[in-house]
Amino acid sequence: MDLDISLKDLSKAFPADLSPDQKAKAQTLFLKRLSVSAHQFFGGKMQTVPMCGLWGYNWFNVWYTPGVSAVSTTIRDDNDTSFALSNRGNLVAVVSDSTRVLGDGDCTPPGGLGVMEGKAFLMKYLGGVDATAICVDSRGKDGKHDPQKIIDFVKMLQPSFGAVNLEDISQPNCFKVLDDLREACDIPVWHDDAQGTACVTLAGLLNALKLAGKKLGDARIVLLGAGASNTTIARLILADGGDPAKMCVFDSKGSLHKGRKDIEADKAYYRKWEICKATNPQAYASEAEALKGADVLIALSTPGPDTVKKEWIKAMAPKSIVFACANPVPEIYPHAAKEAGAFIVATGRGDFPNQVNNSVCFPGLLKGALLVRARKVTDGMAIRCAHSIADFAAKRGIDPENITAKMDETEVFAIQAADVAVKAIEEGVARVKMTWQEAHDQAMKGIEESHRIIDDLMKMGHIKTPPMSMLQEAMDWAVKQVR
Repeated sequence: MDLDISLKDLSKAFPADLSPDQKAKAQTLFLKRLSVSAHQFFGGKMQTVPMCGLWGYNWFNVWYTPGVSAVSTTIRDDNDTSFALSNRGNLVAVVSDSTRVLGDGDCTPPGGLGVMEGKAFLMKYLGGVDATAICVDSRGKDGKHDPQKIIDFVKMLQPSFGAVNLEDISQPNCFKVLDDLREACDIPVWHDDAQGTACVTLAGLLNALKLAGKKLGDARIVLLGAGASNTTIARLILADGGDPAKMCVFDSKGSLHKGRKDIEADKAYYRKWEICKATNPQAYASEAEALKGADVLIALSTPGPDTVKKEWIKAMAPKSIVFACANPVPEIYPHAAKEAGAFIVATGRGDFPNQVNNSVCFPGLLKGALLVRARKVTDGMAIRCAHSIADFAAKRGIDPENITAKMDETEVFAIQAADVAVKAIEEGVARVKMTWQEAHDQAMKGIEESHRIIDDLMKMGHIKTPPMSMLQEAMDWAVKQVR
């Protein structure tokens, strides 16, 4: 093992006498242990570095007072100039109240900082986008989390940012926060858990169905979990041609259908009620019943590895597709799903084949929205991004172990950005216009600059090299836990 951890081959680094289940568990434990050690070593992941230079102390009079007064008055007279005269045009606020962090639930407001800094890191490296992690306390005097506090906060901060990425907000608050802010704000407000996950899931599904010789409109699709991710996945699949009569969504109390009076009565869950009204006319009584003969299972529910049962997969249609995307542990491990007969298996993790993770989506999509100074991200822009990802992968070649684009395929982010930018212009939500090629070239330039900056910081020692002992300690610890 070396510092260039090959996650695809990570399981080979573990002792050969470990079973497949032990290796899968050890991988998770290793990555968690290493993550804590590495974060402590670096003190986090992000820092502030100037874009401008200093060629003598008189330049402070340009970057600050008195010269900067002209910048302030120019923006005062035309607020849109703030996108060009400050970093606002390439700056995203990553906002969370940390009430549903990955699969770990409410981690308290500062508990989400690791994930939000991670989003900022991915945006910078993959999309050439600057981002700031902002974790807020949304609790009211009664101790309950109040979605209105997040809404008001984002409304107040929008003059400083070009876009907002909402993250890890529990349902049902996440629905109200996103829907209210999409309409109230004059910059894009994007909920990555919901829209980002839906975008990459749709992309992966399109290519998986292509390999299975099936069409989206003909596929019987079962979704396990009815949180922000799966409800949005369902909505985008239907908007892109899925058949609502062939779709069934399950929450913790059973399948969603018109008879779920508990959901109808709770106005906060209006997104779930929309699905109840539109899908599952059969009103399936159980997951086992719904999955008999189903073509697709999309699970974003309780972390496994035994949430999804092997017998459910065995009863699915030939060439079945299983997306087990709970984090940090999938609802069923890929090897187990394959043993049960699944044709294609995807998870949300990079150490297994077919990672379906929003990291392949949001850096490029938000870059595209920023390039044209979009006022919002529409469902049409999200669906276009999904097809952009799927088309990119299909063009370079797909197979059952490789259905979608990966984070190390730099070009896909520039292509997404250009496709999204053009779609924003078509839908009338862009402040500025440009050609597809102009958007692509600007996006690619920003991405390549970000790569060079990080590479230079590493080469010059401004980013320290972690010791090999850190990796070895994490590996030894993980193996000890599973023996």
